[in-house]
Amino acid sequence: MENERFTRFLIAFYEKFSSWEHGVVKESGLTLPQMHTLEILGTDGDLRMTELAGKMGVTTGSLTVLVDRLERGGFVGRKPHETDRRSIRVGLTAEGERLFREHHKLHAQLTQEILCALSPEEASLFAAMLDRITGCF
Repeated sequence: MENERFTRFLIAFYEKFSSWEHGVVKESGLTLPQMHTLEILGTDGDLRMTELAGKMGVTTGSLTVLVDRLERGGFVGRKPHETDRRSIRVGLTAEGERLFREHHKLHAQLTQEILCALSPEEASLFAAMLDRITGCF
């Protein structure tokens, strides 16, 4: 496949996925980065700020502002690290967990819709390709 055609496919997929994601996040009242923060914490559990920043691809400085807003909204809480007194861990509150679960259900529904368009072999291949591609970033 020529590079230009593949680029158009990637852009079209990104635009559709991004539009879907913005639409479902908008209903929650949170921003997309805020929801992504809840997604990571909901999936990975409590994390140090540096770990969370690394997973999000942002600096700890910009993450601090984001976490401050989520904490004021009652979605996350800061806690001292169990073994490192200098470190703070961030985790979901009950309300943050509720929002994460709601959003995760929407992702599961989207995944099901995508999988319905693929055979089991295609789905397996697609998953392997996505895994390989995401390792490139």
